[in-house]
Amino acid sequence: MDLQMITAGIILVVVLLVFTLGKSPFFRVDRAGAAIVGAVATIGTGVLSFGEAAAAVDYKTIVILFSMMIVVANLKLAGFFEFVGNLMLQAVSSKGRLLLAVIMVSGILSAFAINDIVCLLFTPIVLMLCRQAACNPVPNLLGLAMASNIGSAATLLGNPQNILVGSLSGLSFLDYFTAAVPVAICGLLLLFAVIRLTYRQEFRGSLPVDRQIAVNVHKYLIAKNLLVLTIVLLAYLQGYDLALAASLGAAILLMTRRVKPNKVYTSVDFNLLVIFIGLFIIVAGAEKSGLAAYVLAQFSLSGVNNLGMFAAITVGLSNIVSNVPAVLLLRLIIPDTGADVWWKALALFSTIAGNLTITGSIANLIVVEIAQKSHVQVTAREYFRIGFPLTLLLTFIGYLWLAVM
Repeated sequence: MDLQMITAGIILVVVLLVFTLGKSPFFRVDRAGAAIVGAVATIGTGVLSFGEAAAAVDYKTIVILFSMMIVVANLKLAGFFEFVGNLMLQAVSSKGRLLLAVIMVSGILSAFAINDIVCLLFTPIVLMLCRQAACNPVPNLLGLAMASNIGSAATLLGNPQNILVGSLSGLSFLDYFTAAVPVAICGLLLLFAVIRLTYRQEFRGSLPVDRQIAVNVHKYLIAKNLLVLTIVLLAYLQGYDLALAASLGAAILLMTRRVKPNKVYTSVDFNLLVIFIGLFIIVAGAEKSGLAAYVLAQFSLSGVNNLGMFAAITVGLSNIVSNVPAVLLLRLIIPDTGADVWWKALALFSTIAGNLTITGSIANLIVVEIAQKSHVQVTAREYFRIGFPLTLLLTFIGYLWLAVM
């Protein structure tokens, strides 16, 4: 190993350590800060030149993420999530049906919007629904977090790592959707069954008769935002570049006399965008230095040709270093022959992996942190006793389905 490989390795290990822990053990540096420091160190130590670092960033992925955040932020400001919550309360009559509604709504919304943002906006609504319905919020919060992961696995728009896979692989929306949606539907139903069985004492009795909540809804804005989102999806299905379609949709929504732009920008997760840019540069440094090829050769990963082994590696690595870094690293071992099925597996299993532990995805942490502010505790143990069997079963189902396809 030469000096550049060692330098790139130290930077990569330190950054992945911060991603694993959630923050630096020595400084007040979070994941976004670690991505910035790591990217600067990669350039500053000469592993990459500034031009090479700029070329390493997949700007289409950044544009898609930013544009979809703008679309979802407009839905939030229009009162869409409160409106959906009220419809749910009016439509269900029992605690079990409320859980099923939370799981299905979370899963469906997360399939067409970034699941982290869905959890950020929908968690307060679920807490409000549970207070109004006089039921334990913990099973419903677990359903929300896990369903957002499962639902987001159904499309290439559902979460950051799938957007990344779509950008890097060139998979079509329909091709991936056809492969992933049966697994996602099975996962949502399986999630409902596992939570209902584990918390069966909590689902006895009916809901209060008067359970409507006051909402401030702008129906015109909701209709406009949903129309724009539909046009973006249809354009994508017709073969238009998703980055172009999504950015045009975001631009249309920003041209309004009703909503102040600053209110939209406050709902954009700029930390996530910074994390992506930093990781692109850091992983590119590991590739250029020869470190990636060296590690793959040492661990015999360059010749992985078993889908089951690939699924296990993806789930394990996604829980160790988080799913976005895992995708950036594992794309290096995808074989040239039959690459489509491997890209589908990478998107599907890196997302399913988010349900294994409470730290498995950012969406989980968002739900837990918002709940904690409302004095509702969702412990790692409670999460694991649902997430562990669910992830194992769904990974096995996904493996069988892709193997058959």
